[in-house]
Amino acid sequence: MLVGNYNFLLVLLSLLVAILASYTALDMAGRVATARGQAVHWWLAGGASAMGLGIWSMHFVGMLAFRLPIPLGYDPLITAASLLIAIALSAFALWLVCQNKLPWPRLAGGALLMGSGVASMHYTGMAALRMAPGIGYDPLLFGLSVLIAILASGAALWIAFRLRHQHAYVRAMRAGAAVVMGFAIVGMHYTGMAAAQFPFGSVCGAARNGVSVEWLALVIIVVTLAVLAMALIISVLDMRMEARTAVLASSLAEANQELAYLALHDNLTKLSNRVLLEDRLSQAIRSASRDQGRFALMFMDLDGFKAINDAYGHHVGDRLLVEAAQRIAASVRQQDTVARIGGDEFVILADINEPDDAGTLADALLMAIREPFVVDGHELRVSTSVGIALYPDDGVSQHDLLTNADAAMYHAKGTGRDAYCFFEASMNANVHKQMRLVQELRLALERRELVLHYQPKFQAPDGPMFGVEALVRWQHPGRGLLSANEFIPLAEKTGLIVPLGAWVLDEACRQLAQWRYEGRTEWTVAVNLSALQFSHTSLIDTVRNTLARHGIPPQRLILEVTESTAMRDADASLAILQQLHEMGVRISIDDFGTGYSSLLYLKRLPASELKIDRGFVRELTQESEDAAIVAAIVALGRALDLRIVAEGVETIEQQTFLTELGCDSLQGYLLGRPMTVEALAEAMAQADAAGR
Repeated sequence: MLVGNYNFLLVLLSLLVAILASYTALDMAGRVATARGQAVHWWLAGGASAMGLGIWSMHFVGMLAFRLPIPLGYDPLITAASLLIAIALSAFALWLVCQNKLPWPRLAGGALLMGSGVASMHYTGMAALRMAPGIGYDPLLFGLSVLIAILASGAALWIAFRLRHQHAYVRAMRAGAAVVMGFAIVGMHYTGMAAAQFPFGSVCGAARNGVSVEWLALVIIVVTLAVLAMALIISVLDMRMEARTAVLASSLAEANQELAYLALHDNLTKLSNRVLLEDRLSQAIRSASRDQGRFALMFMDLDGFKAINDAYGHHVGDRLLVEAAQRIAASVRQQDTVARIGGDEFVILADINEPDDAGTLADALLMAIREPFVVDGHELRVSTSVGIALYPDDGVSQHDLLTNADAAMYHAKGTGRDAYCFFEASMNANVHKQMRLVQELRLALERRELVLHYQPKFQAPDGPMFGVEALVRWQHPGRGLLSANEFIPLAEKTGLIVPLGAWVLDEACRQLAQWRYEGRTEWTVAVNLSALQFSHTSLIDTVRNTLARHGIPPQRLILEVTESTAMRDADASLAILQQLHEMGVRISIDDFGTGYSSLLYLKRLPASELKIDRGFVRELTQESEDAAIVAAIVALGRALDLRIVAEGVETIEQQTFLTELGCDSLQGYLLGRPMTVEALAEAMAQADAAGR
């Protein structure tokens, strides 16, 4: 027999190719398993080609490592046939391991078929030598090589099936498995080579006309490494793109979920918002109509919340709303809907059987809100007024139920607050009256039905008069002259206060320009700013343009801002007031003493005067608490170099006492009531005549 030997460098190279081919096979199995749609067929075809070429090239590199003392070559057609066998086996293996299940009988059958195919590929490749006489095989080693091929195929199929999905350590596990599989493949190959017997005088029929050993070694090594490297690179790039796509898809899904949540929930309290409430209410109406059921719609408003919000600031008010929302949610059943629809207004959609059930729930809500709140170290107390509308008794549409529950809530407020009321038909009259008044107020701005009255302001104790405060009135075509208290709250609630306030400012400056033309050049005019108007972005430009339009020196205009408005957001207020001050406009802190002021902020405000609230003046006596408060305010104003104005002076005793305390100027019915321009001119004429 001819004795062969091996080129150990090529043997080592065949082992490396086997390991790389095994890793590529495991990676391709993972790609096929995770692919979807048409991509499955592309990965299966590409993976089978790369995997088949890798297994086949390992076989031929191993054969090229074998040397006989005669020239060797390989028949191209038979060589190509062995390659096709390797690719077909690879396609079968990838298909098999990417099934949802791989039971033991299927694994055994697959291992038998694949192992036989691997053996066929090997011995077909051996046949490509075209030896004459033919190659003989040792039966024992031949059988052992086939057995190794079957066992190695079974192990490879099982490993590929177990490692086809991505997880934290899958690449390290695939690398270890590839080493084991590579050694198994090499073991099968060299066992088969050991089984081959070449008699003396054997001749290789492919040595002359076939492919040379040197050329075939170079082509196989370069092409195989290139194909396997490209397959792995494409796999890694695709996996990264898939991972990024998955991350983007996950982020997009989370963003969509968050947007959907935000679109249906209140940002502060996390309760349902108006959109979700209307959807739930629509569902409840359909369900109750179909099943002849009942439910209650409850409208809640926190009593005293505005005062707390003004006194302690928005951050405390927001915290209070959050805690109130939590108490409300804890007082209802899980199937009930609690929504915040704005400000301190909450709506509850409750499934009930009897009206008494709604009353019981309302009592629980009243008790929950009545308990004191502790926010930022402050013990705060509020109550709630609850209006209840029942379906179908009080309405069968969303609009009717919401309107009627709102009307019942306002009735509860009107009867003393901290109570609940069921809707009654008579309550709607007040709601419709307010809605009609709002519409008429919109028209009043267009029809010039608003007028200004002016209340004189005097140097203490009794003159001379140095200016006026502009007070708006509504000359209603049907109800006569309405005071500000009858329509300003509605204007603030609906936002009409902004155009209304701009009109007041313009008209007051126009009238002041007229007085200046008549010689009253030292007069000032004071205009009140509402909270909404004060925080509006157009305020600074509106004031500047109005002064320029009427040619008014800025120092002749006094803008009155309530203490609670100035302290609501002290830093933002300071910025606005500073701009007005730099413009030359004078600032008056109105209703001083009724709010909650930080002296740290108060001393920074560019104000020129403090205006004592009429509530302290009304009960003013020498030894009253109000006297002590007024004395403290005067002392504070003096310390801050501010003028002190007292309003609401109605008696001579008040006039005398306030003058003695040190007030700079007085305002009130004793000295002069609010009056029209004509009445004021007549009064001034009489005063001038009396002076002469």
